Amino acid sequence: MSRIGKLPISIPAGVTVQQDKDGVVTVKGPKGELSQKVDSSIKMKIEDGHIIFEIDENSPVNVKQKQAFHGLYRSLINNMVVGVSEGYKKEMELVGVGYRVSNQGNIVEFALGYTHPIFIQLPKEVKVETKSERNQNPQIILESCDKQLLGMICAKIRSFRMPEPYKGKGILFKGEVIRRKSGKSASAK
Repeated sequence: MSRIGKLPISIPAGVTVQQDKDGVVTVKGPKGELSQKVDSSIKMKIEDGHIIFEIDENSPVNVKQKQAFHGLYRSLINNMVVGVSEGYKKEMELVGVGYRVSNQGNIVEFALGYTHPIFIQLPKEVKVETKSERNQNPQIILESCDKQLLGMICAKIRSFRMPEPYKGKGILFKGEVIRRKSGKSASAK
């Protein structure tokens, strides 16, 4: 059995968890609704305000795969429960001269030193806020109940201008430290 898979998930107040006969788990809460299909080799039980995952011994899937699924689906459902009850938040900052960001609704516009601005349309599940204050780096604050979707969007935004180790410019997560390189060193004669 998986160490992570054995841990029960407590269901907070205001959150409902349902599983249909096809193995699709739906989690509803104050922040939204998420669903995830669970493999047939994993059995899910809801009892006393907790979700418990067990491996189905009669499943034709091999043992290693069952153990991997056990921890995987427990983590996915836990992320869904936390997402619909508390939500997830990521903060990013743009480091570089002339780097700017602004948004109108869910359309975000970036000026990152290219010859053209970059526009990205975010899904309706993600709330975005941009801040541009004097003498501070521009910031992007993203919020969502779906951790996986939020991570994919952050990776996409970061790919527009990856942080580089020589000057430290690029799109970084708030508080992230980039290991700096010295660059060219003078040759000794």
